Amino acid sequence: MDYREIYQNWLDNPYFDEATKKELLGIKDDDKEIKERFYAELEFGTAGLRGVIGAGTNRMNIYTVRKATQGLANYILKSGKATQGVAIAYDSRRMSPEFAEESALCLAANGIKAYVFESLRPTPELSYAVRKLGCVAGINITASHNPPEYNGYKVYWEDGAQITPPHDSGIMAEVKAITDYTIVKTMSKSDAVAAGLFETIGAEVDDAYIAELKKLVKHQECIDAVQKDLRIVYTPLHGTGNIPARRVLKELGFENVYVVPEQELPDGEFPTVSYPNPEAAEAFELALKLAKEKDAELVLATDPDADRLGVYVRDSKTGEYHTLTGNMSGCLLAEYEINSVKEQSGLPSDGALIKSIVSSNMADAIADYYGVKLIEVLTGFKYIGQQMLKFETTGKGTYLFGFEESYGCLIGTHARDKDAIVATMALCEAAAYYKTQGKTLWDAMIDMYEKYGYYKDEVTSMTFKGIEGLEQIKKIMSNMRNTTFENIAGYKVLKARDYQKKIIKDMATGAEEVIDFDASNVLYYELEDNAWFCVRPSGTEPKIKFYFGIKGTSLSDADEKAKKFADEIKLIVEELLK
Repeated sequence: MDYREIYQNWLDNPYFDEATKKELLGIKDDDKEIKERFYAELEFGTAGLRGVIGAGTNRMNIYTVRKATQGLANYILKSGKATQGVAIAYDSRRMSPEFAEESALCLAANGIKAYVFESLRPTPELSYAVRKLGCVAGINITASHNPPEYNGYKVYWEDGAQITPPHDSGIMAEVKAITDYTIVKTMSKSDAVAAGLFETIGAEVDDAYIAELKKLVKHQECIDAVQKDLRIVYTPLHGTGNIPARRVLKELGFENVYVVPEQELPDGEFPTVSYPNPEAAEAFELALKLAKEKDAELVLATDPDADRLGVYVRDSKTGEYHTLTGNMSGCLLAEYEINSVKEQSGLPSDGALIKSIVSSNMADAIADYYGVKLIEVLTGFKYIGQQMLKFETTGKGTYLFGFEESYGCLIGTHARDKDAIVATMALCEAAAYYKTQGKTLWDAMIDMYEKYGYYKDEVTSMTFKGIEGLEQIKKIMSNMRNTTFENIAGYKVLKARDYQKKIIKDMATGAEEVIDFDASNVLYYELEDNAWFCVRPSGTEPKIKFYFGIKGTSLSDADEKAKKFADEIKLIVEELLK
């Protein structure tokens, strides 16, 4: 059937409810909108589902969520692990509670018990709950930091990480095999509860999760020393972080934590921001205003599902608030955590620092300084979780810290995903630690630049929506892949990595070696003078991303080089789109 026939089927089929049909009748004269909604199935990829909320096969709705869950249920049943159950969490977005319940009822109809959080919870707590409850899988209803019209559906496996091979391809195949929405199973909530297949969870998991976080504190004595003096501003950006972040800080003794009142309560419309992403300066406008009123030293923002943390720190000399990129905060925490372990117990001989391929080369310098192994993985925190699982199963390797440039990191092994709650705790602890030395976090960052070098890493992106946008992204990647670059932005290309072809090519000798990674649509260029450039389509948004890193001789030199590099990227993209 073509998209028009599928559209008509949704209108005629008694399986679809009247509210869905009413919404679809509202677009009956808009062929472009009908095509956007029905030209394809909302793709179940390695990150699950993510899309605009609405009626249609290419939208997030109860029917596409049920279909995804039926595919997951089929895979679990074939794995022989149905008795372990599935944990389900959700965030503050529109339809999140409904999608969570629909997922649970589909699982229950398949004889698989669902453990559903009583109200919204952060992503890292879902990851923790999967392992805490001994579940075979987890479902998290969230679109992270996407605009309000989006929602998503993430699947986790029993190790607490988002699905990786072979489970990702196995689940995707089961979802794809379902071509008739009417065969998807469901049941009433009352029947599911009566059958013992729907259990509500809450405080018992919350308490255990917070207890695990508190075990990770390295310098409680420093918190005790400055808890009355350190001033912190925090915003959950209308999301899930408010209660757990405030709770852990209060229990550790921080007394001056000020929450942005306009952004405190959950709200799926995100009324104070157009884009609830702590990477965006706009997200900090209200927090910085409050910080100036309270003379705060540290300003923190978690994204709606509380797996990413944005940071501003005050320069005590100028009073200015400086933003810390994900690379900066990640490296700052890596230095603090690894150094603390070294001082308190000594570093393990098999200790490892893990970063994504698009994260700062400063991490390499930190690993080299402390004599720990630096492991690079593909973008996506599940690959860091994959390494953690490997350490556990082989008994070789000790996880010290892992981070991505996109404001995500994990301290400890309680979870297998980014955890902005533990990052909030750790940054406040680090601020207390440096304060006892007469330093701010900005001072600590400058110390790191002087110690390791002035690394500057940035990411820019271009948004291409809809069917035409997808073609534009494909065109850019294809043209990049078919172009041999001898230099990029004035830097000589030393090696070119094609993660889709799984090949690294030495540009001087022409020699090629195989990359031992899962295939991924990513191009990476190692450049002279410790510089690099990388291009990849986003896995969660209709964007293509351009990453780069350089190393300067000073902050001003690094800024100047980065600006020049960014300008050159624009010219490269313009050529690729011709």
